Amino acid sequence: FAAALIELGVGRGDRVVIYMPNMAEAVFAMLACARIGAVHSVVFGGFAAHNLALRIDDAQPKLLICADAGMRAGKVLPYKPLVDAACDEARYAPPKVLIVHRGLDQELNLKPNRDVEYAPLRARHQGAEVPVAWLESNEPSYILYTSGTTGKPKGVQRDVGGHAVALALSMRTVFDVGPGQTMFSTSDVGWAVGHSYNVYGPLLVGATSLLYEGLPIHPDPGIWWQLCEQYQVRTMFSSPTAIRVLKKYATAWLKKYDLPAFRWLFLAGEPLDEPTSHWINDGLGKPVIDNYWQTETGWPVLALLPGMDLKPVKFGSPGLPNLGYKLRVINDASGIDAEPGEKGILTIVPPLPPGCLTTIWHDDSRFLSSYFEHFKDLLYNTLDWAVRDEEGYTFILGRTDDVINVAGHRLGTREIEEAAASHSGVAEAAAIGVQDALKGQVPVLFVTLKQSLDEASSRHETTQQIQQKVVEMLGAIARPARTYLVNSLPKTRSGKLLRRLLTALAENADPGDLSTIDDPAAVDEISKAL
Repeated sequence: FAAALIELGVGRGDRVVIYMPNMAEAVFAMLACARIGAVHSVVFGGFAAHNLALRIDDAQPKLLICADAGMRAGKVLPYKPLVDAACDEARYAPPKVLIVHRGLDQELNLKPNRDVEYAPLRARHQGAEVPVAWLESNEPSYILYTSGTTGKPKGVQRDVGGHAVALALSMRTVFDVGPGQTMFSTSDVGWAVGHSYNVYGPLLVGATSLLYEGLPIHPDPGIWWQLCEQYQVRTMFSSPTAIRVLKKYATAWLKKYDLPAFRWLFLAGEPLDEPTSHWINDGLGKPVIDNYWQTETGWPVLALLPGMDLKPVKFGSPGLPNLGYKLRVINDASGIDAEPGEKGILTIVPPLPPGCLTTIWHDDSRFLSSYFEHFKDLLYNTLDWAVRDEEGYTFILGRTDDVINVAGHRLGTREIEEAAASHSGVAEAAAIGVQDALKGQVPVLFVTLKQSLDEASSRHETTQQIQQKVVEMLGAIARPARTYLVNSLPKTRSGKLLRRLLTALAENADPGDLSTIDDPAAVDEISKAL
């Protein structure tokens, strides 16, 4: 694969966008970039063409690598048409697109002078030895985009040396996996977990990594445990949402397979509710271990370190500060350390340990303003509310910014609002995240129209069109669970949208102080719509 990249003109420092499902060639592409010193940027295959175009324009890649299609629940999901649409939209479209043709898309169309099929290149370079491009430890290894509050995704830049050190350490201490053992991370390679613990982490310590493309219930709800038995998985890393999906099915599926090698189930990416934790723990008879981290950190911030010295589990807490992290919980009002049991903002005392982001790609000023300019002391702001108890265990309470966590996937409210506002009939849109029993949070959208609609059929049709706009621009993961057409949105007298109020009303919670609201009638308007 590395030889093929070189033939296509990719070299040290060049960016390569990878838009593929959880398949072996996606990993080959990432490792090939690492081999020759190129900087890969993997984009989650569930993102729509517009989202892909935004990332193309920021990374300005020399090459884009894609599959013809993916598979989900037995259904073919074409990728190439989305790539074509993204390249048409992007200002800095790559000169070449490399296609791994799996034979899934029978209507695959190739663009002359741009598209190249991987199979002939692979055959031509079979057995080629490509020398390693040795990099200085602070050079970028990859860019991974995460949702921000401004609507423009942030390109998290990871280095080479620190990244490898942190992952090698965490594989042993956090996940208790070593040479010859098997780790099964159910994440997509397009997310941070996929980078760290589907690909680089296991390989760095000589372990086997198991990839799975598809749903945990297809072809049946026992497929994951069947794979764990077949490949002697020791450690599995998944999300609470995935377990909540499995919880709809009989526990017999959990007990059907023999799992003598299975030692740990790690769940992270969103809060883990107690019923789900007890259900999977009782069903598997294996320890369930929480942990907390972010795309930005690249490896766990809070952990229980079962590979070194397992700390007692406290339900609801991901644990204690991981090796290399010095944490403080800051009272938002006073700017000083919160007392035990007092809500505050979780921060990291610089310098950030190895493995964390080094900057935002080509935007150092945004790196500083996004993470380091919120307090009088120099602190990295995780933008998460937290409480620490007397023993130092930290409990994560949710986001402080306008980012929604849908089944472990971060979505900016701004990007959802911009997608909705692209509908010609929309005057203004406000997106919030509300609690959901399955996904943790789901997007809910409030929209004002340029012209009011009286007929119920017209309102329903418009609502469907708006939701489809969001899906077209951001992907199905961003589809609003509910969309409400209203006459006005609640704002302060200075014109700031009161998302806090919308969230409180949607969740039947106390909206708090409304003294700054410009039009109190807007509250009744929202309540009536709900």
